[in-house]
Amino acid sequence: MRGFLASSIGVATAAALALPLVLPTPALATPATAAVAPVVPGSTQSLPLAPLGPAAERSPGVPGMSTSPRLPEAQGLTAREVKTFSLIGVVWDDAGTELFGRVQVRTRSARTATWSDWQDVETHNSEHAADPGTPEGGSGKVRGSTAPLWVGESDGIEVRVRAEPGSNPAAARLPSGMRIELVDPGATSGQPTAPDGKNGAPTGDDKGEIGLPPGMTMAMAESSAANVPMAPLGAKEIPALDKADSTADAVLADDTLEAAARPYIGPRPRIVTRKGWGADENLRENGFVYTNTVKAAFVHHTASGNNYACKDAPAVLRSLYRYHVISSGWRDIGYNFAVDKCGTVYEGRAGGVARPVMGAHTMGFNTDSMGVAVIGSFTSNAPPSAAVDAVARLTAWKLGLFGADPRAKTTLKSGGGNRYPKGKNVSMNVISGHRDGFATECPGRRLYSLLPPTRNSSAKLQGR
Repeated sequence: MRGFLASSIGVATAAALALPLVLPTPALATPATAAVAPVVPGSTQSLPLAPLGPAAERSPGVPGMSTSPRLPEAQGLTAREVKTFSLIGVVWDDAGTELFGRVQVRTRSARTATWSDWQDVETHNSEHAADPGTPEGGSGKVRGSTAPLWVGESDGIEVRVRAEPGSNPAAARLPSGMRIELVDPGATSGQPTAPDGKNGAPTGDDKGEIGLPPGMTMAMAESSAANVPMAPLGAKEIPALDKADSTADAVLADDTLEAAARPYIGPRPRIVTRKGWGADENLRENGFVYTNTVKAAFVHHTASGNNYACKDAPAVLRSLYRYHVISSGWRDIGYNFAVDKCGTVYEGRAGGVARPVMGAHTMGFNTDSMGVAVIGSFTSNAPPSAAVDAVARLTAWKLGLFGADPRAKTTLKSGGGNRYPKGKNVSMNVISGHRDGFATECPGRRLYSLLPPTRNSSAKLQGR
């Protein structure tokens, strides 16, 4: 398995973990904590949906939603003012229950006080999840969820959900425990605050012999140390390297590198770290989970819409992170990497960008793979060329670390899902779309169609 200078990372990690871990509860700030700056940014409002009223009380103009009281079950929220939020999604109690229906929302802009038109929320999101039978998948915390939708800074919400059973009459009922999640990403990364309102960052023992940089908690140090020596502790980005330096940087733990693999590592792209996009490390579970290698890369879209500016991408990521962990019940953000419309690459799930971190991106095939999500929706809209180029650059480097040819086929064993039974060996492209491992539209028709040239570009960057 290809890696990085394990001894240096071990030293950094050991130094960080020598201190007692302080993990404040990720709750909304109380007046007492709000008075102490800085505080944990962001919040999540969880509002239960209610049965819709009689036909006469329903708002007109919702496409595809008849007001007939004899229709299948419908739930929602009437228009109301709420605390500021920027991303929404619907969750329900049982992750194993599928939502057969249509989810629509409209929101009020916090800046202009105008209401949006009705927008559809992608309902099928269970395929972005941990494999069945894994500790994460069987934690008891995981909920069913729609895809998230980025709506920008808003302070009003109205929701309509209607079951659409099709040929399955049993699906005329909606899942139990449905609620709308309203996520505020916060303005900055800030610094986590302990429940008593005090700064949660340990500064050293009573002799001053062990400590962390000012403003860094143990959880931050744990995440950042996983990227040493590619970047120093607390770095906001990992710098790009040319092909020669990327190859020299890829040293195995025993200080050897197979000669056959040496020429085929692409140049490392610049990667914004979790610190750089403002991840609150106290939200995720402690520690990291690794697989044996990286044999394949699955390309996704976030299905969160394209209505964001590149400068807003860190806020979108903070929102996705909160939605995956707080709302959906995952241990961390599901994707290993994210790419915005301007081609910036972001570190996703914690554990080290050069390591085989196990994600929750392609149900059934999270083992020995990586997930790359392009922020946006690309069923009808073409992805920007800068984003597609970034996927090629990222896969050329990361797959190269593990000796994988982007143009080749590989075999992965299914962990279970709706397309392949558990235990089945499946031949796939080394760079595949999410739909290749799970029955889904992800990564969208327009992005999926660009994977063949992306494989060629990635291989060329490796020198193949």
